[in-house]
Amino acid sequence: MLLWLVLQVLVSQHALAVVVEVYEGETSVLLPCQDTGVTLKNRTVLWTRNDLDPKSVHLRREETDDVTGQNQRYRERTSMRPDALDTLDFSLTLKNPQPTDSGIYTCSILNEREELKLTDIQLHVKDQQVEVKVEEGSDSVILLCKTKPDLPEKATVEWTRPDRELTMVHLYVNRSDRPKNLDNLYCGRAKMNKDLLRTGDLSLTLEYPTERDSGGYICTIYRDKDILRQKVVLQVKEPFPSWATALLVFLVLLLLVSVGLLFQFRHYLVSVIPVKVEVEEGEKSVQLPFKTTKYLSGEIQVIWERYEPFQKAHVFTNGPNQYEEQHEVYKGRTVMNKDLLETGDLSLTLKQPTERDSGEYKCLVWRKGNFIRKKTVLLKVKGPGSNRGHQDQKLLQ
Repeated sequence: MLLWLVLQVLVSQHALAVVVEVYEGETSVLLPCQDTGVTLKNRTVLWTRNDLDPKSVHLRREETDDVTGQNQRYRERTSMRPDALDTLDFSLTLKNPQPTDSGIYTCSILNEREELKLTDIQLHVKDQQVEVKVEEGSDSVILLCKTKPDLPEKATVEWTRPDRELTMVHLYVNRSDRPKNLDNLYCGRAKMNKDLLRTGDLSLTLEYPTERDSGGYICTIYRDKDILRQKVVLQVKEPFPSWATALLVFLVLLLLVSVGLLFQFRHYLVSVIPVKVEVEEGEKSVQLPFKTTKYLSGEIQVIWERYEPFQKAHVFTNGPNQYEEQHEVYKGRTVMNKDLLETGDLSLTLKQPTERDSGEYKCLVWRKGNFIRKKTVLLKVKGPGSNRGHQDQKLLQ
C-alpha cells in the first residue's frame, strides 16, 4: 500500500510538471518560474533536483548567487536574471544542456522560517535531430515539425535560427501568422499549414531555398505551460554546374558511340585476334572454335583453310558438304555441326590430330560471293616426344 502511494505521488508530480524540451548541442535552455504573488521576507530562490546528491542546482540570495552547496555538474552552467528578486522572474538559464541534465527541476522560494514550492519543470534533453537536404533552385523545402493534435487555441509556434543570433523565421500566435516580426531574409518565403492546431503538423515550408538558408532551425511550441522544441538541420546544396552537366552528357554520348562502334566492328575484332589451341598428339580430336551470329540466312559458304602450306581443310555450302575441294590430308578427318546456320557455331572438329597439323587456320564466311566473317585459330599439336620429355624432367626433379 505504501509503495502504491509513493508511485502515485511520483506519477502525479511528473504529470503536473511543466515540460521543456531542448536538443543536445544548443547553447542554453530556459526553465521558467514566476512568483505567484506570495511575499516572503528575506527570501531566497532555490532550484533543486531531488534525484541528485547534493540536490542544489542554483541558489540566489538577496545580493548574489550562492554556489557553496551547488552540485558540481552544474558548476558555471546556471544563471538567473540580475534583477530576479525585483521582477519576480526566477527563471533559470542552463548552459550547454546535456542528456544527463534531463529530469524534474523544482523552483522554490524560502526564508529562515518557511519554504514555498512555485513550480516543477520536466526537462528533456534530446539527442536526435531531423536532417533535410535540398538542391538550390528548388521551388520549396519542408522542415518537419509534428506534435500531438488538437493544440489549444492560445498555443504559439516559433521557427527560429539559433545560429544567426536567434533569427525569427516564422511566428504563429493567436491562430494567425505574424509576418511583421520576421527577419527580412524570410519575409514572404515561409508559411505553415492553416489547420496546424487541429492536426499538430507544425512543419514549415520554405520557398526558393538558397545556400544562405543552410543551418539549424528550431521549432518551439508553447503549449499551455509546456515548452517543446524540435530541431531541423537544413542543407541546401549547390545545383549541378552546367559545365559538369554538359561534360556528363558528352561522356554518355561518347560511351554510346564507343559501344556502337564495338558492336559494329565486333566481327572484325574477332577476326584479327587469333585463338590459340593446343592438343597432344594421339588425342581423338581437337576443336577449332568459331561462334558468330545465329540464323545465318542466304547462300552461305564456310571455308576452313590452313596457311603455310595452303590447304583447304573443310568447305561447307548450303546443302551437302563440298568435299571435292578439300585437301586430301583432311579427307575423312573434319566435321562441322549440322545446325551451324541456326546456332552460328562454325567450329571445326579435326580428328586424329598430328604434329603436322600444327599451323594457322582461318575460317572464311561468304554470302552470295561477299565476304562477311573471318576467324583465325593457331593450332599447336604437341608431339609425343615433348610430353615424354616433360615427364622425364618431373622424374629427375
